[in-house]
Amino acid sequence: MSQKAIAMPQPIRHTKHPLLTTLLLTLLPAAAACAAEAKAPLTIDEALKASAEQHRPVLVDFQAVWCYSCYYMASHVLNGPEWDAVQRKAIVIEADADSPDGQTWMKKLHASFLPSYVVLDEHGNELGRISAEQPREKFYPKVNAILATGNTLDGLKQKALKGTDDDVASVLEAYEARSEGNEGLDWFASLPTARQQSVRKYGRATVALDQLTLIKALAAKDNAGVIASAQKVLAQDIGCQRPYVLDNLLDATDKLPTAERKALLATQRKPLDTYVNTQVLVAQPACADQRSALLTSVELDETLGDDAAATALLDRAITQTRQRLGTNLASDRNLADNLRIYLARAKRTAELDDYQRKLIAAYPNDYVYAYRYGRSLVDAGKPADALPYLAQAADKAYGANRLSVALQRVKALKALHRNDEAKKLADDVLETNGPWFPKQADALKAELKA
Repeated sequence: MSQKAIAMPQPIRHTKHPLLTTLLLTLLPAAAACAAEAKAPLTIDEALKASAEQHRPVLVDFQAVWCYSCYYMASHVLNGPEWDAVQRKAIVIEADADSPDGQTWMKKLHASFLPSYVVLDEHGNELGRISAEQPREKFYPKVNAILATGNTLDGLKQKALKGTDDDVASVLEAYEARSEGNEGLDWFASLPTARQQSVRKYGRATVALDQLTLIKALAAKDNAGVIASAQKVLAQDIGCQRPYVLDNLLDATDKLPTAERKALLATQRKPLDTYVNTQVLVAQPACADQRSALLTSVELDETLGDDAAATALLDRAITQTRQRLGTNLASDRNLADNLRIYLARAKRTAELDDYQRKLIAAYPNDYVYAYRYGRSLVDAGKPADALPYLAQAADKAYGANRLSVALQRVKALKALHRNDEAKKLADDVLETNGPWFPKQADALKAELKA
């Protein structure tokens, strides 16, 4: 699933920006063919400063090392001549969601998805955004349109007042991308009644309005509203958004009587099967996020009492993913990580343990797989086995994930009655951390006292 809320804790991709400015000083023989290398922006603020100097927009790529959707984008989309062209048009800056700078700007821009691609002007005003993973054929038209028009949301709204229904739909979709349901619906309600009536008949706008209503209900924790609006959205052709909206419906119906819940959800079985069989488990998937579709489908099967169907679907996904991936786990990190999740969901524990060790070997330069395997060993009651993997993760962890790794190391040390070591480790990490990531720091402190 696209990381809609930042709940889990190194960049996964080190993009080479076009930073060499060649100075062909043909009029100065002594300096002919001299090249000067510009300094790469390290923070979003530095990128904005460079934007003011270069008169180019800033494209912020919000990502994280644990974000499997980011793996997809890195492997399949953010490369090739199209990506090179984007980097000539914009200053591209990678923002790690686990870093102080990344978290600060994600909150400022209300970016709740990973990955998110937000285009800013030199003053930090948003020109547009793309949320979640996208296949190439969808990503590049979207990002190029944003870079070409350079419109802020205010500019889009001004255009929509005298423009077409399509212009209104663009504004509504911009609010949807920001997860601003109340604001988007309030703006639409401010339009003249006749204009509202016209727009409601336009397909794109209808879907966007229903999505905004769903976002509003989710923010209000209004389960009845979520159920009603999610069903309306799911009754339309929403393409790759289907598993996410169905997730909302599954969550909102969790406390309904069993028979009532099954009757409501049973209507979603056929359209989701069609979606999985035609757009996900195929040779060339139409939707980038295959994992969400599989996991949502499994959850729906189990909720409807069809455990055999859930098992069969997971087995099918595991077989197909292995065939596509081959033996080189480093060839496609998105697929490699999907297989890890499918094995875990299928509770194929022995296969999963062996596979996690292979992932650690395939991706030795970041913390995440050593951390995950170490954490699983702690949870399995094997703290001594966990410690070497957690120490390996600690060598590469930083920011929020440094605290997460430390938490598991403290749990392991305490389980082995090495309390003094646990306290020293936690004290050192908390001192290094400073004031950042208070939630993770509080969890570490609480574990020491437990």
